[in-house]
Amino acid sequence: SYFRAVDDTFQYGLSARGVAINTFSNGQEEFPDFTAFWFETPKAEDTTFTCYALLDGASVTGAYKFIIHCEEKRVVMEVENHLFARKEIRQIGISPMTSMFSCGTNERRMCNTYHPQIHDSDRLAMWTGKGEWIARPLNNPQRLQFNAYEDENPRGFGLLQLNHDFKDYQDVIGWYDKRPSLWVEPVGKWGKGAINLMEIPTTGETLDNVVCFWQPAEPVKAGSELNFSYKLYWSGLPPVRSGLARVDATRTGIGGFPEGWAPGEHFPETWCRRFAIDFIGGDLQAAAPKGIEPVITVSSGSVKQVEILYVDPLKGYRILFDWYPNSDSTEPVEMRL
Repeated sequence: SYFRAVDDTFQYGLSARGVAINTFSNGQEEFPDFTAFWFETPKAEDTTFTCYALLDGASVTGAYKFIIHCEEKRVVMEVENHLFARKEIRQIGISPMTSMFSCGTNERRMCNTYHPQIHDSDRLAMWTGKGEWIARPLNNPQRLQFNAYEDENPRGFGLLQLNHDFKDYQDVIGWYDKRPSLWVEPVGKWGKGAINLMEIPTTGETLDNVVCFWQPAEPVKAGSELNFSYKLYWSGLPPVRSGLARVDATRTGIGGFPEGWAPGEHFPETWCRRFAIDFIGGDLQAAAPKGIEPVITVSSGSVKQVEILYVDPLKGYRILFDWYPNSDSTEPVEMRL
């Protein structure tokens, strides 16, 4: 049930799906198909098209309606689905999307080609039901990684590709600088659930390794009926943005030294990892005279050497901090700034 759309660059990127079944659970993962389509006959000058689709799988069947608006700079799809569970489903994903992240500013482990960055999307963005904006940079982890962000009545979420500068990709085949973002706008109240993100290790750019979807909190039992409506925005930038400062980029590297004195013959005695998060826009410059205080929490280890730097070329601020481990654990560390 995969499908894609383009914006005004006419460059395909990430994909959407009709539904996801048992993507990260003890159950058998399934990939239901769209098995039939019906189209309303358009007029020659129409830029809006209506399509109906039948979805069929081992655990679920469903009916879909797509109203597709082909605008000048983007494609907007109004989606309405009615799903019927044939059997109990351990994990169902609503409005799922699939993308690729090999390497970028914050994860350079697999950047062993001449390309500075290789990805269809660089972050998961969420606008929660309480109005909070969250930017989660994507990774190419060394082992499978899964995160669930609980929410109630989310206002929107999506996998975004915000950097559209050719110099940062140097790719004349994949054209990652032209690839669109995909933003989901729920219609109506979706209730309680979680935005799920799964990242799979990948060694190359031909393997999609990022999956994102909404999982309702209510269990799906045999005979259950689910109905969801939402809009999909395929465009370079999402249709909404916070009035606050936004994350421009996240970078990481070796830490434990003063900026301007990168280790040469003398490396730090204690290993740590430095994080640099750039914020632009909003009212940061106006608020700066009153003081900016980074609030950083980590699930393990400790944070030291916190700095705030004004970056004139960005007209924004860079938050620097070093993370020091407190054990030999290789479990992922959750950080929040």
